[in-house]
Amino acid sequence: MKYRWQISEKLADDQVTKPLRKLLHDQWLLPNRLIHYLRIRRTVLVNGEYRSMNELVGRNDNIQLLFCGDEIRTPAANDYIPSSQSHLEVLYENRDLLVVNKPRGQKTHPNYHGETGTLMNDVAGYLAHSQNNAYMVHRIDLQTSGAVIVAKNPIVVPILNRLISDGQIHRQYLALVEGKMAQSGKFDWAIGRNPVNPHLHQVNGQNAQPALTYYETLASNHERSLVRLHLVTGRTHQLRVHLAHSGHPIVGDPLYNPLSTEGMLLHGVAQKLILPFVMKSLNISAPLPSYFENYLVKYNLAKKQI
Repeated sequence: MKYRWQISEKLADDQVTKPLRKLLHDQWLLPNRLIHYLRIRRTVLVNGEYRSMNELVGRNDNIQLLFCGDEIRTPAANDYIPSSQSHLEVLYENRDLLVVNKPRGQKTHPNYHGETGTLMNDVAGYLAHSQNNAYMVHRIDLQTSGAVIVAKNPIVVPILNRLISDGQIHRQYLALVEGKMAQSGKFDWAIGRNPVNPHLHQVNGQNAQPALTYYETLASNHERSLVRLHLVTGRTHQLRVHLAHSGHPIVGDPLYNPLSTEGMLLHGVAQKLILPFVMKSLNISAPLPSYFENYLVKYNLAKKQI
């Protein structure tokens, strides 16, 4: 049988002994669907041999997961036409994923078949000569820059999605906003669609969902504030809507601060990443674009950035 993806991991010296199923489901966060196929096809190997899901595994055991491809529900990566000249800024890479620094003005992914020029096209071009493909995990808005996680195989996509939804992968942003903000606090207003304009979202809009953002003001004056934002939930336009509703819209936001004609100043500055399978945390920083730094100097806010 030909296997499309193979994951091999050696358990750590301090690994607690547990049934194989608990390792796969509770520790590694594999979906039940994948565990089902590993069991019925006998394609989970411990030290080179098949083990049933109830058998114990422990420190220094070698675990191998073999997948044919039909077990996967993640959309195929073949829709991303590889960029011939990719100017990708890679912040971190391992066997399973990349963290890249998306520039302002670039889409995260294509909106129609055959579209090029997006971040996912660039990642596909970067990976074109490897055995890996690009799989989207999360996205950031067109006018937002900063750190974005991209999976290199579909096995880790549901794991990363679970880590994000559980709040174990943390995302921090820097924003330059209008006016003088309070020192710190939180926004917990629910966010839904704007009933008049479907491209916009608003606090307590249609089908509103809970949303939580923490903020800390790093520097401010009467014109502008530099704010660090911790995104707890990931609603569409969450940071932009929360800040606009607070009376401090992001400078240059074309949707929620249309009178500001500058480019939007919102940057995903840091990711607290949990690495699949080893489940270790890693802090990754995305350098500020030069235009962002220039605005901080212009408004005398370049005191404390991270």
